[in-house]
Amino acid sequence: MNLQNLLIDPTFNALSISSLVIRVFIGVCFIIHGLGKLGIVGTGNMAGFEGWLKSMGLPFPALQARLAMGCEILGGVLMTIGLFTRVGAGLCLSTMIVAALIGHKGGGYLITNNPPGNEYTINLSAILVVLLLLGPGLYSLDSLLF
Repeated sequence: MNLQNLLIDPTFNALSISSLVIRVFIGVCFIIHGLGKLGIVGTGNMAGFEGWLKSMGLPFPALQARLAMGCEILGGVLMTIGLFTRVGAGLCLSTMIVAALIGHKGGGYLITNNPPGNEYTINLSAILVVLLLLGPGLYSLDSLLF
């Protein structure tokens, strides 16, 4: 390995390593968020999430809460292990689009605004789009199996 390859050669293993790092970190992030809706981690729970959705006037808040939780956990697991990675990223991206358009509507950009802005959802969405474009990389079950 020479310095030129390390710095500018896109065929260098850096793309697969980058995909691996992004997949694992963003996957675990979404698993934690999904488990938080179950009350397993953090201070949230399903009843609180349903209530928040209901307070915004969304139809079928119980169903939507469970769909969001399922997308986050399943998508997070798929990305973390690198199996059907793009499907997992798409599931999580769908929750971020809904969160940006509905959950953080009117909050501006900064997450520290009151109500919280779209900063977090936009940043997670950008990471998910990069993962959709890059794919799982060589260090994934997708690469091994397909």
